Amino acid sequence: MAFPPQLRNAIDTLKDQARDALWAISSCLCQQTPSVKINGRTFKIVKVLGEGGFSFVYLAQDEHSGRQFALKKIRCPTGSEGVKEAMREVEAYRRFKHPNIIRILDSAVVQDPEGEGQIVYLFLPLYKRGNLQDAINANVVNGNHFPEQEMVRLFKGTCEAVRAMHDYRPSPRSAVLPPPQQTNQNGGTSSTNGAPPARKGSRKNTAEAHSDDEDERFPQPEGDEDDGYSYGNSATVPLVTRQRVEEEGEVVFDGDEEAAEAGSSSGPGVEIVPYAHRDLKPGNIMIADDGATPILMDFGSTMKARISVENRSQALLQQDIAAEQSTMAYRAPELFDVKTGQALDEKVDIWSLGCTLYALAYSHSPFENTQTTEQGGSIAMAVLNAQYKHPESAYSQGLKNLIDAMLKVNPKERPNIHQVIEMTDNVLQSLT
Repeated sequence: MAFPPQLRNAIDTLKDQARDALWAISSCLCQQTPSVKINGRTFKIVKVLGEGGFSFVYLAQDEHSGRQFALKKIRCPTGSEGVKEAMREVEAYRRFKHPNIIRILDSAVVQDPEGEGQIVYLFLPLYKRGNLQDAINANVVNGNHFPEQEMVRLFKGTCEAVRAMHDYRPSPRSAVLPPPQQTNQNGGTSSTNGAPPARKGSRKNTAEAHSDDEDERFPQPEGDEDDGYSYGNSATVPLVTRQRVEEEGEVVFDGDEEAAEAGSSSGPGVEIVPYAHRDLKPGNIMIADDGATPILMDFGSTMKARISVENRSQALLQQDIAAEQSTMAYRAPELFDVKTGQALDEKVDIWSLGCTLYALAYSHSPFENTQTTEQGGSIAMAVLNAQYKHPESAYSQGLKNLIDAMLKVNPKERPNIHQVIEMTDNVLQSLT
């Protein structure tokens, strides 16, 4: 029996999720610790930290050093197209460098040993304090609220991360991502498009370029002459990692294609190419170990911010992308009903920031209220009409005004990120 493509994709997704869940459960029942082997290092999978769509996030521990990481596993059952989508997230992690933006430590593309397609692994820093949604949930359980000054400072750090995206200037250094490698019948490697592997060459100043984050990079590969990957008892297959390929003289996962097209150089004279995160919410903002620094993460939805919608098919495409990648209760109204002739831009993030600050203050999105969650109301209609109100609280009027300024249905009426930061500074000054 043939299934429609959408239903087949849904079934494949459920199979992948069930496989990962069974893997985690069986490891507990059998008292066996599953592991991932990358570049001669074995990483124990301690537990599942989260899941969503085609991805799982695990707590992974290096068996050699004992160091722990957050390992994001993205299944790509559609093959090269799925890998390309996953690589967009890898590129975004490398593109934006800021103290309030998470840094990718390593990445790998491997064949799925338990099925068709490929798997992309992302190694990220582990933040043991969790994210802002975890803090909100703890407040609800304990009947607490964020102190206003602490909350506004966390929000400002988040805004500074968003500013780095909205003010992005391409780097002059650019490269094309080589096709992911996979095993051929002779045990060697070949690119997925039939082309030979990229030629190795010299890359100067690689150590200098990364000297500021040597502590964040994986150790040199040890003891794995196949440079392989293993998953349980499956056969070893080759992989591509960012560190290994850079050391061999190739540049990958850079994502600064627009710099090559423009032939420009970095600096004040380079034209800004704004990017929008498109899924800003408390669950995507980690809390650093100091308890005061917010770290923006999850760039799977990130794209160039300014999009001209010229016809109905483009409008429907943007709606579908938003529905798939942006959380409804934090999604800007212009993404629910995209109009032909409309231009989307980075103001979608400003709306989401308004929802995020509201959630920090009142423990839920402005559009997740009793009417929409318990009485069958529509979140989409509430968003399109900006139907929300401030609960009674001890928070300042300045904070409420800041939220209201960001939650304007018309994006042209919303402040830009620089104005949001200025308004946030004014709220902080009023609290001292």
